[in-house]
Amino acid sequence: MGKYPQITVNHEALRSNMKQVISWCRDEGIDVAGVIKASTGMASVALDYEYCGAKWIASSRMEQLQRAKADGIKLPLMMIRVPMLSELSEMLEICDYSLQSEFSTLKALEEEAVKADKKHNVILMADLGDLREGFFELEELVDVAKYVEDRFDFVHLAGIGTNLGCYGSVMPTKEKMEQLVAYAEAVEDAIGRKLEIISGGATSSLMPLFDKEMPERVNMLRIGAISLVGPQEDLRTSYGRKEVDVLDEAFTLEAEVIEVKTKASHPIGKLGVDAFGQKPNYKDRGMRRRALLAIGRADFGDIDDLVPQLAGAEVIGASGDHTILDIEDCKDVIKVGDVVQFKLKYSAIMRLTSSENVKINEVDRLYGIKL
Repeated sequence: MGKYPQITVNHEALRSNMKQVISWCRDEGIDVAGVIKASTGMASVALDYEYCGAKWIASSRMEQLQRAKADGIKLPLMMIRVPMLSELSEMLEICDYSLQSEFSTLKALEEEAVKADKKHNVILMADLGDLREGFFELEELVDVAKYVEDRFDFVHLAGIGTNLGCYGSVMPTKEKMEQLVAYAEAVEDAIGRKLEIISGGATSSLMPLFDKEMPERVNMLRIGAISLVGPQEDLRTSYGRKEVDVLDEAFTLEAEVIEVKTKASHPIGKLGVDAFGQKPNYKDRGMRRRALLAIGRADFGDIDDLVPQLAGAEVIGASGDHTILDIEDCKDVIKVGDVVQFKLKYSAIMRLTSSENVKINEVDRLYGIKL
């Protein structure tokens, strides 16, 4: 197998990003659960989070948390996708915390925990309008919380949380965070004690933190994307938050050129659908110089998630195994065998680190880890 395509992980940049994000949160009394999902659960990324001061390691993928545990992570492990009934026994073996939104799952979890003689911490999720996971009605949330508190011996109610911006694009405004705290206080009134955790969401919840609008009671965020992606993350591109400009890109992709030719810019012949069943719109720009790369959508997903670092180059399309660059406006002469670099957005990192076709090159690792 050749060297390319290759994704490089710059751990010095990654740790710098993590330290900055954790510092932002710590200054506001918030602890960070370091989410390793986008790196496909790389043990070195989990160890970077541990080194930089995260309080938990989190993922939505059980196998990633299992690897983290096997590779010696000492921090509590948190499952951040509501678990399936069929995996509760396995989750108890691996995880210390989980997010929960179904009463029937909680009852089954208690039964499994009793059999395993193992304590487990849960965070009940409140759906504040993003319409993914969580109790939609406050009354149901409070009733379930009280049932867990009063009836369960092995499942411990550690707190409540919410998720915003992942499905419904709902922003984590000051009002949403205050609503979450109000829900937490309603639960506390019902159970007669303070909750340890009020989890205010993920990377997007840094916005009220930057604006000094985060309620004091919110004391956890589940952060992954911004540490890995840096300033290319949506807080900059979609919301114009310049605070993230101090961060760096920790992941880069290199792909090899396998063909360079001048071709028509519009397909010739009767058009149907492409390899993915879509009908793209093609712009006729005349004859253009193009470079073909040995990597495709099977590896990275959407071409919009690749940001070419070759001046003048534009990603104009891709099939499963090939990517097409328009290089007509490049000052550099591009030839077969050259290597083109890309900065990466979140989804591309997540896909590339799990692709069998892509080699992983780790730079400046502090740890002797077998990956």
